[in-house]
Amino acid sequence: MKRISMSLLCASLMTLAACSSNNSTASEAGDTGNNTTAGDSMATTMPEDATAAGSAAATGTAPADMNANAAGGPTAPHSTDPEFMQSAAHSDQNEIQLSKLALEKGVTGAVKEHANMMIKDHTKSTADLKVIAGKKNVVLPADMDAEHKTIAAGMRGLSGKAFEDKYMTQMVMDHEKTLNTLKAHQTMTQDADLQGFISKVTPVVQGHLDMSKKHSDMKM
Repeated sequence: MKRISMSLLCASLMTLAACSSNNSTASEAGDTGNNTTAGDSMATTMPEDATAAGSAAATGTAPADMNANAAGGPTAPHSTDPEFMQSAAHSDQNEIQLSKLALEKGVTGAVKEHANMMIKDHTKSTADLKVIAGKKNVVLPADMDAEHKTIAAGMRGLSGKAFEDKYMTQMVMDHEKTLNTLKAHQTMTQDADLQGFISKVTPVVQGHLDMSKKHSDMKM
C-alpha cells in the first residue's frame, strides 16, 4: 500500500513539473513571437518609397517631379537674367520688323498709327536694354526669333484687310506673351537694373496690348 502511494505521489509530482515547464516555454515563445511579429510588421509594411517620401517631406528635399511646376512655357520667368534680356530683345525685334512690314504693305489709319508706335517704343526699349546688357556683358540678338521669321514670311503673302487683320491679331498675341513674361520675371530677378527696366516698360507694353485689342476689335 505504501509503495502504491509513493508511486502515485511521484507520478503526480512529475506531472506538475512537466506542466509548469510547458507553461513557461509557451509563455516565452508567445512573448518572443509577439515581439518579432511586431518588429517585422513595422519594417515590412512601410515601403521604401514611402519612407523616402516622408524623409523628403521632413527635410524639404522632395524629388524634382514632386516639385514640378506646370506653369512653365512662354509666360514663366526665364531661368537666368541674360536669357531674359535676350528674349526681351527678340520681342522688340519681332514688333519692330513686323510693324515695318506693315508700313511696307501700305496700311492706313489706326493700323498705320499702331505700327509707327510699335517701331518707336520698341526701339527705345532696345536702347534701354542695351545699356544694361553692356554692363553685364550680355550680347543681344538684333533680329526676330525663328517663330516670327516664319510668321513674317506668311504675312508677306497677304495684303489689304487680310494683312491688317493678321497683323493686329499678332500684336495682341505678342503683347500678351510679353506682358506676362515681364511680370513673371520681375518676381524672380534680384537684379536692380532689370527690376527698373521691367517697371519702366511694363506699362508701355500694357498700353500696346490695350491698343492692339481695340484696333483688332475694330477690324472684326
